[in-house]
Amino acid sequence: MSAATRMSNADAAWLHMDRPTNLMVINSVLLFDEQVDLARLTDTVQHRLVDRYPRFRRRVVESRLPLLPPSWEDDPDFALHHHIHHLALPAPGDKGTLKELVGDLMATPLDRSRPLWNLYLVDGLGEGCAVICRMHHCIADGIALGRVMLSLTDSSRRGRVGGEEPPAQAVEGMGRTRFTGGLPDPISTLATPVETLATPLVGGVSAGVKAGRALARQGLHVAAHPRHAGALAGAVARDAGTLVKLVLTPTDAASAIKGEPGISRRVTWTHPISLKLVKRIAHAHGATVNDVLLAGVSGALRHYLQDRGGATPEIQALVPFNLRPLEEPVPRELGNRFGLVFLPLPVGTSGSYRRLVAVSRRMDAIKSSREGPVSYGILGAIGLTPVGVERRVVDMFSGKGTAVMTNVPGPRKTVYLAGVPVKTVLFWGPTSGHVGMSVAIFSYRGEVTVGLMVDAKLVPHPDEIVDGLEAELGTLARIPATAHTTGRAHKRPAQAAEAR
Repeated sequence: MSAATRMSNADAAWLHMDRPTNLMVINSVLLFDEQVDLARLTDTVQHRLVDRYPRFRRRVVESRLPLLPPSWEDDPDFALHHHIHHLALPAPGDKGTLKELVGDLMATPLDRSRPLWNLYLVDGLGEGCAVICRMHHCIADGIALGRVMLSLTDSSRRGRVGGEEPPAQAVEGMGRTRFTGGLPDPISTLATPVETLATPLVGGVSAGVKAGRALARQGLHVAAHPRHAGALAGAVARDAGTLVKLVLTPTDAASAIKGEPGISRRVTWTHPISLKLVKRIAHAHGATVNDVLLAGVSGALRHYLQDRGGATPEIQALVPFNLRPLEEPVPRELGNRFGLVFLPLPVGTSGSYRRLVAVSRRMDAIKSSREGPVSYGILGAIGLTPVGVERRVVDMFSGKGTAVMTNVPGPRKTVYLAGVPVKTVLFWGPTSGHVGMSVAIFSYRGEVTVGLMVDAKLVPHPDEIVDGLEAELGTLARIPATAHTTGRAHKRPAQAAEAR
């Protein structure tokens, strides 16, 4: 039996965010046109998930001492049949029935006495099936878990159960790629070493002891390298300003999509959207794939609110900012390595083209900011606080936003799970505090699918938002190309001046 290992402060923060109305569980669904064999699936999970990554056979044990994070300990009763379940989808076995099942599972807490994950093989989806996977956020962030799930798959039907993990470059580059003829520039950038030194200082606002240790280390570094002193001072000043900005970001007002969440969840997703089409729209207007899709979401939310007679103010989206280099293998110990940034969605802006320009400019501002690393430092700091204090801080930050928006790149070509081709991949990131909506973008084999998870009480008809998103993309596709330089659209064609 392996020795217990202490959970990181950031992972502990995600563990303690759990509450009945918002479970910190990342949910994903894989759809198939054929039946997946349970025995082969189980063997694959054993060899490629449980044997490779210790957290999938370890449970969480809370510390008996105050302010110390929980530990990962081997589950003495671990058995795969506790985590892999075989279900039959009730009649009529269609998309609607699957949506209901996924929504019901989302409202079900994971068993804290066992490792925090479950997998369901669901038969009866027409001639095919579905695999539903639920993993607690304290195990790892969405990017890491997406790559872990990818490691279960093969490039052909003949893959071996104990095969190697696919290379990192097998994923589709969607993040911050600008269509300017150069190489992709993904948003998943790491801070420079000197800048990274400032991050613990932000955590020190709430955790003096930790910051004291960090300051001692930084003092030694500056003594050894005096030329870094000025850069460090500048980084600390920038991070302090960023922290103030995050704290002072105003709270979104209550609306038809924001309020006190209940327990029930509803999910839906778009039809597969051609990635080539979305890239064409992005190229025509000097934007990115991510800009186009977020502009479409903004328009869909605007129309949804308008149809209910409500105001259409700008709303804040919480956007995960990846801090893990995609070219490196996922570490065996997994964990969370990302921050959250606030993206004001231009729901209050009329005109599809204007919304695209607004999203593009705001994403550019986020890319050059320090919000991602600083918010990661905040997560680590609140992981050191008592649970009651932590929840108040989480409520303060999450109350500022209305939705979580996540973009995870997937494989460019068809992959196979247990010898069966994967047709569609869906996932939904969790929402914390008082946020009741999660929007997740996933690219796979030249197509994009946008999944939507909502609070059933606040948004009883989420398909209306999905339909609006698809209509928005159709509108953007019809707007003539704009003149742009250095990847930025700046001239609005008259044809794009529609009222909504």
